[in-house]
Amino acid sequence: MDSRSLKDKKIIELVDQDHFFAHILFSLGIPFYEYPNQTLAQVCRAKGLVPERIERGLELSLQHYKEEDLPLISCPIDLIIEYLKHAHHLFIKHKLPFINNIVQNFKAGCKEYESVEKDLKILFPLFMEDFIHHIYEEEDTLFKYIKSLERALQGRYNPTRLYRSMEKYSLQQCATEHEIHDDEMAGIRKITKDYYLTADAPLHVKVIYAELVEFEKSLQAHARIENEILFPKALLLESRVRAEFFERAKMN
Repeated sequence: MDSRSLKDKKIIELVDQDHFFAHILFSLGIPFYEYPNQTLAQVCRAKGLVPERIERGLELSLQHYKEEDLPLISCPIDLIIEYLKHAHHLFIKHKLPFINNIVQNFKAGCKEYESVEKDLKILFPLFMEDFIHHIYEEEDTLFKYIKSLERALQGRYNPTRLYRSMEKYSLQQCATEHEIHDDEMAGIRKITKDYYLTADAPLHVKVIYAELVEFEKSLQAHARIENEILFPKALLLESRVRAEFFERAKMN
């Protein structure tokens, strides 16, 4: 059993020990592929960092890295939207830039993964651009509309604007389209043969595949929250607002 502390291990050993150390090291300004044969302590000294602090940060970050299961079903809809927006922020500012970085700096070095390297370097930036566009569009339309329904239920609305919004948007149609487009990573799975790794796969490939698998799991969890919690709550909210709106319209 290796009794060495984290700071005394080579960067390549740390990442091989747990592939998700690569992401944490990257966030600390240490791309693993640039310092493979230096120890964490050596890299820290070169960068003017305190090895013990970085070591502790690695240990703490790893403990809290996994997403927690939250009882969102019992949360009000505005908190669910804020949770989803926070997840969007993490995707755009942390996850996607890191994965794109390790993809663009990927040098296969073996024939088995040359085509994967070439295809991923072309496809992943396109996937990322499309995904970010989808996120911003969702926040600017769907989330904005649901929040307007919430305000309407509290009596804070402009009747004409609310009527136009309800005529323009169909949450039922949005929910149906959302489920149809849930499998956004099908192309990447095809390129990587469902993230299949050969016995002698380079460490860089292992890190990329581990990150892609984890990202896909996050997307699936995110989609379940939207499909199974957000949309049902939003459809119920829309139904109540619509009923109250037309009831008040009859009285005027």
